[in-house]
Amino acid sequence: MTTVTITRKGQTTIPQELRKKYGLKEGTKLDVTDTGEGILFRKAVSTRELVGTSKQTYDQLIERLDKIRREDV
Repeated sequence: MTTVTITRKGQTTIPQELRKKYGLKEGTKLDVTDTGEGILFRKAVSTRELVGTSKQTYDQLIERLDKIRREDV
């Protein structure tokens, strides 16, 4: 367990060993979840990282996501 401090602006530093372990670099986006017991940070998955996990191309995936977004409005 490691203890970190939150700054006046609500910022904190993720310890270096955890940044290395999880591949967190400057600009990495994190999803933040309130678990009820604490705060969970997960590396956000971009649509580009999903390429290759589907039989569809990147452009097809973007088109499908855009269609879903339009339907949600």
